[in-house]
Amino acid sequence: MSAQTGLIDQLEDALGDKNLARRAEVLRKVTDLFVLKSGTFSEDQIALFDVVMSRLLENIESAARAQFGSRIARLPDAPREVVRLLAADAAIEVAGPVLAHSERIDVDALVDSAKTQSQDHLLAISGRKILAEAVTDVLVDRGNRAVVSATAQNAGAKFSEFGVSTLVRKACNDGDLALCVWSRPDIPRQNLVKLFVDASEAVKNQLVEADPRRADLIRSMVAQATDDIQTKARAGSNEFSEAQHLVRELNTAGKLNEAQLLAFADEGSFDKVVAALSLMCDLPVGVVERAFVQNQTEQIVVLARAVDISWATTMKLLLLHAGVNGSSRHQLDITFANFFRLQPATAQTALKFYRMREKANRPN
Repeated sequence: MSAQTGLIDQLEDALGDKNLARRAEVLRKVTDLFVLKSGTFSEDQIALFDVVMSRLLENIESAARAQFGSRIARLPDAPREVVRLLAADAAIEVAGPVLAHSERIDVDALVDSAKTQSQDHLLAISGRKILAEAVTDVLVDRGNRAVVSATAQNAGAKFSEFGVSTLVRKACNDGDLALCVWSRPDIPRQNLVKLFVDASEAVKNQLVEADPRRADLIRSMVAQATDDIQTKARAGSNEFSEAQHLVRELNTAGKLNEAQLLAFADEGSFDKVVAALSLMCDLPVGVVERAFVQNQTEQIVVLARAVDISWATTMKLLLLHAGVNGSSRHQLDITFANFFRLQPATAQTALKFYRMREKANRPN
């Protein structure tokens, strides 16, 4: 009791003292007491520590704040206001430990820090055990290469559609990041296909620029490599296997038609739509997949007109394409005129050309 009374006396004096060294010493003693008894305090007692510690933190030097933050960062009952103050500190040595480890920071505070603080702060956040979608949205959008890579490697990170599309876009020119994205089991298959189709195109363009005389050969090699990657992606996808099995059964029963394709599009099922169009157009699955994951709508229009699909159904297919690529509704409206300008006979000729090109690109 006497020891606690002595501490209270020092606390009263320290709160009114401008001597920073003395304030830091009292903060250390208060922290010793809190760490020692952590897990036994009531909410009212924690609230009292919150007020006292917050007051003592005012104006003390960065080294003392950093030492304090490292001691309470992993405590499950750390005072929330104190943690918030530390997390908002511009000095990474102060904010880093609580940003990386504290369970007492809410999602909104993490988002605010990610939006306003340095890349070092973002890197600290990226290493947390659990990262909500709202947090990863900011990390992958605002973060530098190290931050985005660390976030992609974090098994506890959750990604929204925006987060996934941003990761894929940045990975197209970053081999290490592409491997991180590829290894995540939670990335939708259509986004993985888009990643590798786009990355292959980037590689193709670099090689063509280096040696234009080999352009045709390079295009053929890259197209085959892309098909191999897509085949591996499909082989590892239970969803695609189930979709392909269903579509083949419908086709065998004579029930694979425009109405069924529209139903698949309404479901938002990328795998079923791709498998269905592949059979309806007599094209390899890889060709149809690339039509959806590349940033062009013309090939989808050609396929639709060639097999006499209506504009209403085609529009649903284009909306599915827009979801993968982030296309705008305005771009879809422009396609309306192209659809009716393209004659079915012309589209069927183009479809025959696609088939011949695919046969020519296949190895003997």
